[in-house]
Amino acid sequence: MLTRWITVLMLLLAPLAARAQDQRHVRLAAPEVLEQSGLLHHILPRFTLKTQVRVTRVAPGEAAEVALGDDGTALFEGAGQVWHLAVLSEDHTGAQRFAEWLRSEVGRNTVTGFAPEGEPLFTLPEAKARVVREVTFDGDADLGLRAAQLHCKRCHVVRPEERFGSIGSTPSFMILRAMPDWSERFQAFYVLNPHPAFTLIDGVSEPFPEDRPSPIAPITMTLDEVEAVLAYVQGLAPADMGAPVESR
Repeated sequence: MLTRWITVLMLLLAPLAARAQDQRHVRLAAPEVLEQSGLLHHILPRFTLKTQVRVTRVAPGEAAEVALGDDGTALFEGAGQVWHLAVLSEDHTGAQRFAEWLRSEVGRNTVTGFAPEGEPLFTLPEAKARVVREVTFDGDADLGLRAAQLHCKRCHVVRPEERFGSIGSTPSFMILRAMPDWSERFQAFYVLNPHPAFTLIDGVSEPFPEDRPSPIAPITMTLDEVEAVLAYVQGLAPADMGAPVESR
């Protein structure tokens, strides 16, 4: 009877043991060029020694849990291209461990430390320079100044020459220009409080409800005037606040 229960238990545990074994075997899809370079022979045994997870190379297109090629996270460069790592089986523990190791500082140092003749064959990929596109506004800056003086001057200082005449708690156009998101603020000012309570943009804003009219003399502007104000503010020198402006 005891032997029978042991046999049943072994049959029940066999799939779990097989799955655990599978999690310790990772198939890596990688081109022959990486094999020939000697890199895989350099890094894979070191990973296995550290984790007890065995990695076997298979050809691209064959069943695999991870792949080195053109897709995924850029890890290193050499042998004529930048090599990316893609995890193809997200629920495979061994694949996740291999990916984490290869992405880590230790893994990358292992790759760049491969120098069979004294010169590293693989390096970290060069970081691409971030392209910053300058936003420009083509509106009529003179019209923008006139519109700002007509509609905005009641609350804001709109010209550097005019230091007074605004509400004390309201930032000047020059201070707003110093904020990193100044263009977004001016483009959408009419939906930012308190402007919706008294501002209408022709063709954009809904009329004030009859039971909730504007509490002050309403401001009515066209989209051309908004674009013109943006062009005017674009040409203003940002106020020198002594430190980068932090906006919330």
